[in-house]
Amino acid sequence: MICVEKVQRRIRARRRVLLFGWLGAGCLLLARAAEIQIVQGAEWRALAGQQHSASVEVNAPRGNVLDRDGVELAITHAVYQVAVAPRELRDLDDTERRVAEALGLSLREVRRSTRADSPWRVLSGRYPVAVREALRSVRGVHVLQELRRFYPQTTLARGILGTVRDGDGLGGIEQAFDEVLRGQPGRKIFARDSHGNAIPGESVMVETPRSGGQVVLSLDRDLQEIAQGALWEAIEKTGARGGDLLLTDPNTGDVLAMVSISEGNTSVLSAVNTPYEPGSILKPFTVASLLSLKLASLDDSIDTGDGVLELNGRTLRDVSSRHGVMTLGEALKVSSNVGVALAAQAFEAPDHYQLLRAFGFGAPTGVGLPGESSGVLRRPEHWTSQSSASLAIGYEISVTPLQMAMAYGALANGGRLMAPRLVLEVRDADGNVVERRGPREVRSVVSAHVAEQIAGVLVNVVEEGTGTRARMASFTLAGKSGTARAMGTNGRYEAGAYQASFAGFFPAEDPQLVIMVRLDRPEGAYYGGTVAAPVTRATLEAILAARETPLNREALARVARASAARNTNTSAQNRGGTFVSLGTGRADSGPVESPPENFGGVFPMPDLEGLSLRSAARRLHALGLRVAVEGSGSLLESVPSAGTRVVRGDTIILRSRKGRGDD
Repeated sequence: MICVEKVQRRIRARRRVLLFGWLGAGCLLLARAAEIQIVQGAEWRALAGQQHSASVEVNAPRGNVLDRDGVELAITHAVYQVAVAPRELRDLDDTERRVAEALGLSLREVRRSTRADSPWRVLSGRYPVAVREALRSVRGVHVLQELRRFYPQTTLARGILGTVRDGDGLGGIEQAFDEVLRGQPGRKIFARDSHGNAIPGESVMVETPRSGGQVVLSLDRDLQEIAQGALWEAIEKTGARGGDLLLTDPNTGDVLAMVSISEGNTSVLSAVNTPYEPGSILKPFTVASLLSLKLASLDDSIDTGDGVLELNGRTLRDVSSRHGVMTLGEALKVSSNVGVALAAQAFEAPDHYQLLRAFGFGAPTGVGLPGESSGVLRRPEHWTSQSSASLAIGYEISVTPLQMAMAYGALANGGRLMAPRLVLEVRDADGNVVERRGPREVRSVVSAHVAEQIAGVLVNVVEEGTGTRARMASFTLAGKSGTARAMGTNGRYEAGAYQASFAGFFPAEDPQLVIMVRLDRPEGAYYGGTVAAPVTRATLEAILAARETPLNREALARVARASAARNTNTSAQNRGGTFVSLGTGRADSGPVESPPENFGGVFPMPDLEGLSLRSAARRLHALGLRVAVEGSGSLLESVPSAGTRVVRGDTIILRSRKGRGDD
């Protein structure tokens, strides 16, 4: 009995121990559960949420860049990718048929994705919004939006616009106004599986992205197109490496067109960031400074001898055959290096420097584009005994084409240096104006009387001097050609390499346009008056023929009638120019006559057979027609064809052989 009781007591003791053990373990579990659920609950719930879902930033549609008339130069549009989750598909045959029809693919191509083993397959290609609507209700098919930057005018103004990479603006307006254009990104939450991968179709937009604002430029699309065509043709004809062509409004500083081409690339902006020694087109500012300081007059006589001058160890030579005694005005007209350099000896170095700075040389224009160069204009303490003479004729100084265009604008508008205006307005995403930029005068450089005197000489330069190849029959142009040796990458002049340029304003009596042309290293003939001046005339003729331009045509008509009245008995052939009728946009060698008030006109489409694409485009631009080019090979056909009646302003399609093959 005693043994049985002992055994029973031991059993009861063990039961108590086990019971207390279980109770203790339960209490520990409850305590731990309470700690996890109550004390650490928020932390664990957050961690679980992170494992099962994630958030991602959603880019906002980038704002548009427009020209002065609202033409889209840079836009963002949505394209769509199509992805298939094979495990979600129900009616396989119907799904494959609908996807193939919507995407224009073969059933075989679609089946590679719908019958794949992987849980997620993306079909190749990008598709328009219509695809999203067609496949919205198809189970297992997911349409993914992608925002892309698009430049509707193709290569037009690409150097000015810049580009976008990974959502960031690079160069040009895209970079300068990145904060305005990029908008406010949104946020999206998507579900993740046990492996951390996104679950297709399981996403929620928690913060909607806000579109970027708009930037309105001073550029005129038609003038930009004309300028680019004219520069391309000049480069092809002269064999130049590249060049620049600018059109500005001298009264407001508006940049109406700015084209830069280098080694066949139109995405550069050498007009703003690549300074060069200008040569003779700087001479008008030397003479204007002398007149402004009353150190000389246009009637002062200068003895240029035989056209060779030894001055402080440097030899200057005149290209012109005109030598001997001439007035300062005549020296500028024939571009006498000797005459202008001798006249410049009247300068005190600080005064010479200050007046060149006053015209904007040696300082950035403030156009607002990244990478703008200020050029080079050394302070007087760094000048040598030769510097004054060198600067007088456009050496020992480097300028950008934009600086030169703005300086000529000061001669055209009565002596006021205007800041270049490239941006007219900044708007929000709804099109409301948040900033409007008006014209800005930097300073008054010379008096209106001095500017008028220089303009008179520049008219003579075109009519009788070194710029006669820019001369027009119906209008008077004021301008100056320039030729300077080109600098190599080693900082030394490159043998046989030159920069040819021409700058001027039109019409001389009531200037509406400043034009600046530079050709980099033309082959063969290289003088500015020979290769750059004709580009000026061709550009202006195409502008006059265009149906829509920012020019004041009533003012042009008044000027043309006055010019015709002065030259009633003078034919365009005798003047060495071509007459462009404002009514038809047609070149003619007949007598000058008053242009009609109506600038419309219907005429037959010209025969372009045998022309290159660029030459054909240039000819059509001169007739006031717009051009759309398909492909990049030799010209195959035009639509409409030769002989078809067209109206100025119509768009002509030029198709190349390469383009037709690609179709």
